[in-house]
Amino acid sequence: MKEAADYDWENVEHALDARGNAVLPGMLTPAQCRALAALYPDDARFRSRIVMARHGFGRGEYKYFAYPLPPLLDQLRHALYARLAPIANRWNQRLRTAAHYPAGLDDYLQRCHQAGQTRPTPLMLQYGEDDYNCLHQDLYGELVFPLQVAILLSEPAKDFTGGEFVMTELAARSQRAEVVALGQGDALVFTVNQRPAAGARGPRKVAMRHGVSRVRSGRRHTVGLIFHDAA
Repeated sequence: MKEAADYDWENVEHALDARGNAVLPGMLTPAQCRALAALYPDDARFRSRIVMARHGFGRGEYKYFAYPLPPLLDQLRHALYARLAPIANRWNQRLRTAAHYPAGLDDYLQRCHQAGQTRPTPLMLQYGEDDYNCLHQDLYGELVFPLQVAILLSEPAKDFTGGEFVMTELAARSQRAEVVALGQGDALVFTVNQRPAAGARGPRKVAMRHGVSRVRSGRRHTVGLIFHDAA
């Protein structure tokens, strides 16, 4: 596993500013990916299971982890939050938003829990043939951390085909879609709901959504690290 400190966070920040997403290559080893994916059938690890078709979310399913998280995911969640909080605070300053995020994840989660957001949000998603995830935003309460991370656990072209990560950006006068290629173990940092972008009269808000295109064959597993807990 790579440490958070192994990445060039100046380049990550530039990519987030420009596109609303940034790839962290090779964050997990293939063995770590397989070990995490193997947890999916163990319901004792999770607090709930969501079948997407029942809610109009697409096709496929996902499970929210229960606390305590698997140690590897807990470590990653803390380390990545510490790197992303300064970026999130700068975004809020640009957008003239009053929210300020503390330096450590535990302090931020304490705020979430005091606001009634006590349920863990890290999750694992499972897709089979013809499954997909509709474009959406992961908002679970009043408190929202503006960045999140997805890690691809399966190996493209071997474990599955299709299933590309898709992001859309919608501003007042423009819209854009981007397909992000990931390899096994790659992590993607991306915008939860909105980000600042340069405008003629200063920073403006653009709304971001994300989803997964249709899996054409095989099975695809992904871990999602969301930093705010759910109400």
